[in-house]
Amino acid sequence: QVQLVESGGGLVQPGGSLRLSCAASGSIFRIYSMAWYRQAPGKQREVVARVVSSGATNYADSVKGRFTISRDNAKNTIYLQMNSLKPEDTAVYYCNLLSNDNDYWGQGTQVTVSS
Repeated sequence: QVQLVESGGGLVQPGGSLRLSCAASGSIFRIYSMAWYRQAPGKQREVVARVVSSGATNYADSVKGRFTISRDNAKNTIYLQMNSLKPEDTAVYYCNLLSNDNDYWGQGTQVTVSS
C-alpha cells in the first residue's frame, strides 16, 4: 500500500556532495515522521536524520553540520543533502516512513565515498 522510492546514491570523492531523495506513494493517512538510516558492512543500522510532523529535525552526531534533511509535504518527499562526505559515510542508505499504523522502508541506495 505504501511504497518508498529512493534516488541519488552513487560514488563520490571525499569532500564531495550528494543529495538523496525519497518519495512516498500509496494510501497514507498520516505521516508522523520520515527519516534516513544507513548501514555499513559489519555495522548496525543507525538513524542518520529524522524529520517529525512538527518539522523539527534530528541528526546523528557523526553527520551534524554536514548533512541536512528536508521535506516537501505536498509530494510526501524527503531529501538528504550530504556535504563534506567522508569515507566513513559509505553505507546503504534507507528511507523510513512512520505512519499512524505502520513503519515502512525503502529498498536502500548505495552511497560510496572513495578516492
